[in-house]
Amino acid sequence: MATYGITFLVFLAVIAAMSVGYIFQKKVVKGSCGGLGAVGVDKVCNCPEPCDARKKREAREALRAQKLAEWDDKRIM
Repeated sequence: MATYGITFLVFLAVIAAMSVGYIFQKKVVKGSCGGLGAVGVDKVCNCPEPCDARKKREAREALRAQKLAEWDDKRIM
């Protein structure tokens, strides 16, 4: 059980040290290799036309966002 406690404290110390470094440098957290953009992929699926399921999901999300915006506008008034 002591091993788990020591391990937890070591991880906690490393995370604390990294966060202190981040706070003082005030840099933006970013990936190390540039992600998919570095290899020329503009979107995750890299297909010219999204499938029907994705179109439906995006339409639902847009409708939900629109309703949320309308609800916020009514709540503010």
